[in-house]
Amino acid sequence: MAYQALYRKYRPTAFSDVVGQEHITETLKNQLSSGKIFHAYLFTGTRGTGKTTCAKILSRAVNCLSPVNGDPCGECAACKSIAQGENTDIAEIDAASNNGVDDIRSLRDQVNFAPANSKYRIYIIDEVHMLTDNAFNALLKTLEEPPAHIIFILATTEVHKLPATILSRCQRFDFHRIDSDIIAQRLKFVAEKERLTITDGAATLIASAADGGMRDALSLLDLCVSSSEVIDEQTVSSVCGMAGQDYLCNLSEAIKNRDTSRALTLLDEIHNSSIDMLRLLNELTRHYRDLMIVKTVNSEKKPIVCSPDHLNALSKQAEGYPLRDIMWSLKVLQEVFPAMQSGNRRLHMEMTLIRLCSKDDSNTTSADLLRRIIALEESISSGKTLVSNTAPKNNDEQTTPQTESTPHPVDNDNISVSDGPLDCWDEILEQVCLLCPLAIGILNGSKAYIKGDFLLIDAQNPMFRSMMNSSDTMRNSIRQAAEQKLGRAFRLGPYKAQAEKNSGVDPLMTVANKLSNLKIGENQE
Repeated sequence: MAYQALYRKYRPTAFSDVVGQEHITETLKNQLSSGKIFHAYLFTGTRGTGKTTCAKILSRAVNCLSPVNGDPCGECAACKSIAQGENTDIAEIDAASNNGVDDIRSLRDQVNFAPANSKYRIYIIDEVHMLTDNAFNALLKTLEEPPAHIIFILATTEVHKLPATILSRCQRFDFHRIDSDIIAQRLKFVAEKERLTITDGAATLIASAADGGMRDALSLLDLCVSSSEVIDEQTVSSVCGMAGQDYLCNLSEAIKNRDTSRALTLLDEIHNSSIDMLRLLNELTRHYRDLMIVKTVNSEKKPIVCSPDHLNALSKQAEGYPLRDIMWSLKVLQEVFPAMQSGNRRLHMEMTLIRLCSKDDSNTTSADLLRRIIALEESISSGKTLVSNTAPKNNDEQTTPQTESTPHPVDNDNISVSDGPLDCWDEILEQVCLLCPLAIGILNGSKAYIKGDFLLIDAQNPMFRSMMNSSDTMRNSIRQAAEQKLGRAFRLGPYKAQAEKNSGVDPLMTVANKLSNLKIGENQE
């Protein structure tokens, strides 16, 4: 006998067995108990929440010979024939593949025939929003004047696509996303019936991944069962291709600390574990959303689906994470979603992490400027004078190139470079990109100059200085390739042209310092 999927094996056969949709099942049971049966029902809601299941139960309940408080008995000939799929009076139509006007006209011709073995003929039309405009018009005529023995049950995940004329002729029921605690309890129930062991953390993780859908949750459990009869969080993460909560915490911690090297190393480990980058993006976005909720919701009950241990970890991380940085990270992650649909997903994810970790504030989008202004306002209100880390301290610093080990970028405004750009720089770059593929995007279009023992690099990419300060791999690759081509070792630094001499001071920093010196908020005589 072929294996039966868990979501089919444990599909409810009575309204009383349906979990998480009591506002619907109780209403239907009361209507059926009182004999109030409508000719058209509309079930709408996200996938896996019980729409088709309740449609099947309703088709049995209205035809049951011995209903029990609105539920089908499951024992009479009508219930058994419907359950076994042998009742010709119950028709299930997939509107995704039968969406033309001819299909609906054929259905309209059939409704005039009386039921063969049942009290009612039932038409369950799934994904009804897929019907064409002409098909909706043809269906409307039947809904307006249906024969007394006909019941339509329409199901859809996109109710906004249905014409108002169709909506007005149906009794509508909205299926909600099922609460994660309810899903977790159902998973434990199924696991016990199947003689499986599932930890609380694993059940919670599956419930979170299912996003309110019971069918998806049971399908994920089925996947885990094929791997192990003892299901824990590690099993779920491995089988379902998730990065795992530890990786998400470590990755977001690296971003918080602006540790580009650590973030890219973690990404490499995740990629080598065959984790899809789009899934990682979704998981990391969810993680930052959870940090935002922890940071802003003060009540003990927070709208987060996770284990108590993970909630504690989120709370600890959120303590030292400014809300503005969390919100900015969410914005950056959201922006990359369209690009991740095509192209090199790993490269897009690497570029995103570099942007999140970058100390370079040269990005001047409105959101970035707002983030910087908020930080400046907070510093001004505290009475602190800000110093831009790009501003030169004195003339000596302007004339002395700094090495790559120096924490601040090199400002070599007064350095006189006698020779023009290196003619062989493109050849050096080819070797650099072989040693460090990430450098392709960072050094694209760059030039290089030699001044004494220094190789000064002129790169337009705003992430260049941050990467030079944080990526040992990139620095070593440039140094190695240059030494191989030029025959001697160089120290590295960024090149700044004379025309940019005064551009190192952040104008926002200048304004902030001036405002701070005015002692804003103090009474002045």
